[in-house]
Amino acid sequence: MTTLSIDAPALHVEALEKSFKELHVLRGVDFDVARGSIFALLGSNGAGKTTVVRILSTLLKADSGTATVAGFDVGTQPASVRECISLTGQFAAVDETLTGRENLVLMARLRHLKGFAEIADDLLARFQLVDAADRRVATYSGGMRRRLDIAMSLIGDPPVIFLDEPTTGLDPQSRLEVWHSVKELAAHGTTVLLTTQYLDEAEQLADRIAILHDGRIIANGTLAELKRLLPPATVEYVEKQPSLEDVFLAIVGNAQ
Repeated sequence: MTTLSIDAPALHVEALEKSFKELHVLRGVDFDVARGSIFALLGSNGAGKTTVVRILSTLLKADSGTATVAGFDVGTQPASVRECISLTGQFAAVDETLTGRENLVLMARLRHLKGFAEIADDLLARFQLVDAADRRVATYSGGMRRRLDIAMSLIGDPPVIFLDEPTTGLDPQSRLEVWHSVKELAAHGTTVLLTTQYLDEAEQLADRIAILHDGRIIANGTLAELKRLLPPATVEYVEKQPSLEDVFLAIVGNAQ
């Protein structure tokens, strides 16, 4: 599918800019995502996270800058990019009138894949949905629907998956279920770009975290690297390490 070298990043974004009339959404965004890793794009509502995902998934054209996915340029090779990716939006795109198994089989058939029954069985087992496989999706919990949605996005084995705020509106238990599924993606070698406004989500899942604020990446690193941006606090002579929330609020506040 691609001749991407073993050392090349799965995603490369450089000087990406996008405006909607007078609204400057992206003001020169730069980051790389290593293959088989989970990269969290962390930011408040309106920071530009979804715009980045829409550009990388070829749904939107950038005004300037470059971006490659699995070695393919999103501007000049959009068809090749689309063959390498899958996108899961903020709301589960599943058919509630069908069963979980039927949703997966339908997607495999739409992709003209052979062995669609085996594909469905494998994904049902992988995402802990075997017991609910033959129930209508209308009876699923929010977490189960989201896990099924992610499973459907993996049909065809895309090397890169975009998860745009995948736990929006989910209860705590459902969020934990989705977190487990996301970790499983990376464990199987899938590269995951995750957008989120939840600090604990980025802290729990990501190998690297980039903070997007006012259309720019204002910090990018591992959780440990970001925590080193703030000195430890001392409370009653006990050293307190900064949390990701402390780092985020300090960096965003300094960028105002």
